[in-house]
Amino acid sequence: MIALQPGAHVHLVGVAGTAMGALAGLLQQAGYRVTGSDAEIYPPISTQLAAMKIPVCEGYRSENLESRPDLTIIGNAISRGNAELEAVLDLKLPYASLPEILRELFLSSRETIAIAGTHGKTTVTSILSWIFHSAGLQPGFLIGGVPNNFPCGYDSGPADSRYFIIEADEYDTAFFDKGPKFLHYRPDAAILTSIEFDHADIYRDLEAVTVAFQRLINLIPRRGYLAACAESEIIRQACERAFCTVETYGIEQGDWRASEIETSTTGTSFAVAFRGQHKGRITMQLSGRHNVHNVLGAVAMASHYGIAWSEIERAMVSFAGVRRRMEVVGEAAGVTIVDDFAHHPTAIRETLHAARAKFSGRRIWALLEPRSNTLRRNVFENELADALSVADQVMLAGVFKQDRIPESERMNLDHVSKLIAGRGVAVEMGSTTEQIVSRLSALVMPGDVIVVMSNGGFGGIHGKLLQAVQQKMVVISPSNS
Repeated sequence: MIALQPGAHVHLVGVAGTAMGALAGLLQQAGYRVTGSDAEIYPPISTQLAAMKIPVCEGYRSENLESRPDLTIIGNAISRGNAELEAVLDLKLPYASLPEILRELFLSSRETIAIAGTHGKTTVTSILSWIFHSAGLQPGFLIGGVPNNFPCGYDSGPADSRYFIIEADEYDTAFFDKGPKFLHYRPDAAILTSIEFDHADIYRDLEAVTVAFQRLINLIPRRGYLAACAESEIIRQACERAFCTVETYGIEQGDWRASEIETSTTGTSFAVAFRGQHKGRITMQLSGRHNVHNVLGAVAMASHYGIAWSEIERAMVSFAGVRRRMEVVGEAAGVTIVDDFAHHPTAIRETLHAARAKFSGRRIWALLEPRSNTLRRNVFENELADALSVADQVMLAGVFKQDRIPESERMNLDHVSKLIAGRGVAVEMGSTTEQIVSRLSALVMPGDVIVVMSNGGFGGIHGKLLQAVQQKMVVISPSNS
C-alpha cells in the first residue's frame, strides 16, 4: 500500500512519455509537488508539462535527486545503468511504477473502465471519455495522448466521480516488474480492440501477447462487462473464457454493427444496430474503417452504462480527434502535412487507407521513421511493405538508433525498399531529416498529402517540411515527379 501525504514530493524518471506526462498532471491535480526528468522532451508532452509548470530536468543525473523526493516513479523505459535509477537504489529512496500509483491513488475507489488492444487504445479512450463527459458524468481519465476535446490527456475528476477511464497498455511495467501494465488496473469493465503481435522486444510471439490479454480478461469480475471486436478470431477465442458479460462489435459481424458507411472530406457517418435493432446514426469527424470500429467499441461501453443514444450521437458530432492521429499540422503551397503515431504495419495500413478516404483524388506520400522497438526489427518487413504500398509514393527514414538492435534482428531497409518497389510503388530513402526535407520539398506538387508516421519527435520534421515547401513554392510537373 502506497501512502503519500498531501504536498509530498513525487519525482518521475522518464516524465516525457505520454502516460508518465499524464500521471504527472494527475498527481499535481491531487495536490502533490511534482518534478521530473527525461533524456528527450518534445511536443505534445513537453508543451503539456510546461503549461503545468512542472519542473523538468533534461538528462538523467543523480543530482536530480538531491532534494530526496518522498517517492520516485520509475518509467518503463528506464533500465539498470541509468544514472538516476542507480542513485534511487543507492540512496534507498522509495520508488514505484506508474501502474502501481494509478491503482492506489486513482483507481481503487472508482468504477474502472480499461481500454486495451494492440491498436486504437488512445482514440477509443478519448472517445469514451468525451461521451461520458458530454453526458455530465464527469469521469476521471488517463489517455496516452492529447485529445483535442480536453485541455490535456488526463483529469482526476471531482472527488465524488464514480468512473475512471484508462488507456490500458500491454507493454511491461518497470525494470522490476516485467508484466503488462494493465494487470495492475483491476478493471470493472473493458474494451478489447485488437490482438496482434507487437512489442517484439518483450513478447516472444503472438501466443505470448494473447496470453497477456487473456489474463486481463480474467481480471474482470462476474458483474463486469467486456466489449470486444468481433472481427478477430483471436479475440473471439479469448472471450470464451470470460466470466463477465461479453458483447461484441464490428462491421461484418458482432452484437453491435455498423452499416451504410459514408465517407467524405469532412468525416464519416454510419448506421448502428444492436442485435438487429436500429439504434441511430453516428456522424463523426474521423476517417477510416478502423475508426468506425473504435467508435463502435465506445458506443457499446457507453450504452452499457446507461448513456442515452441521443447523448452518444451528440458527443460524436463534436468529437475532434486526438493529437498525432491523422492530425493535419499545416499546409504550404497546396501541400498538406499530416502527423500520425502509426508504428505497426496494421496501423500504418489503416492510416493510409483513411488518408485516401479523407483526401480523395490527391497523391498520398507515406513518410515513415522506423522507431518503435517492433518496427526497428525485421519481424514485419513483408507486412510493412504491403502497408506502405497503399500510398502513391514512399519515403523511408533511417532506422532510429539502429545500433541498439542486434544486427541479426535489425530491419533491413534496403530489403523493404525493394519489396515496395516490387509492388509498383516509388520509394526513396533518406538518412537524415535534412536530406529527407530537401528531397521531398523538391518532389511534391500542389495537392499532395504527406503522411508523416513516427512514434517519436522525428527531429521536428513536420515544421521543417512546411517551411521548405513554402520557401520553394515549386510546382513540379507530373512528368518530373
